[in-house]
Amino acid sequence: METPDTTLPPRRQMRGSRTDGEVTRTRIVEAAGQLFGDQGYAETTSKAIASKAGVDLASINYHFGTRDGLYKAVLAEAHRRLVSVAELERITHAPEPAEARLRQLIELLISRAMSKRGWNAHVLARELLSPSSHLDVLFAEEMSPKFRFVAGLLSEITGIPLGDPSLIRCAISVGAPCAVLFVGGRIPTPLTTQLMELPQDHLVDHLHTFAIAGLEAIARKRAG
Repeated sequence: METPDTTLPPRRQMRGSRTDGEVTRTRIVEAAGQLFGDQGYAETTSKAIASKAGVDLASINYHFGTRDGLYKAVLAEAHRRLVSVAELERITHAPEPAEARLRQLIELLISRAMSKRGWNAHVLARELLSPSSHLDVLFAEEMSPKFRFVAGLLSEITGIPLGDPSLIRCAISVGAPCAVLFVGGRIPTPLTTQLMELPQDHLVDHLHTFAIAGLEAIARKRAG
């Protein structure tokens, strides 16, 4: 009887297994994201997700523990697709003046808000309109690390030192209109339809002008 070949390096075997696991995990997140975006968290069962992903229920439990764990992973991935740490680092560390970099950031957010592609927009819109107990994952894992880049940029424009709570208010003032468009684009009304039909450059220019004016006003008030 021929002896089986056992010369395959263990490290290579582990790498192949890990890759298979990552593929399965990605497939589950994609299927869950589509269903959560279309139906909402409450109406989406683990069985439906497993069926759409082509896996068994045990795979969901293995990779995410529970349906709650899967939803948190979907929320985090949805926010990464809205804006990633790498994109923020590239924009905020670019050589252009701070005001120009802020425009680049607003332009990126508006382009994602006005895009009709991808389940991430629907998942985030649902969560913003009706926050669940899982919203904290966005703050802990996604928004907090990203805020440091945004805060640094706003600090350059206003002169407000990092760590000052007023930078949080500035970030909300700059980001809120983008969030409104992001959510509003998923709710067809005469007003939102009119907004979504505006030329993107005009909208970006408008929001950037308001943002800069507001930030400069805050800086003057603080200095005075």
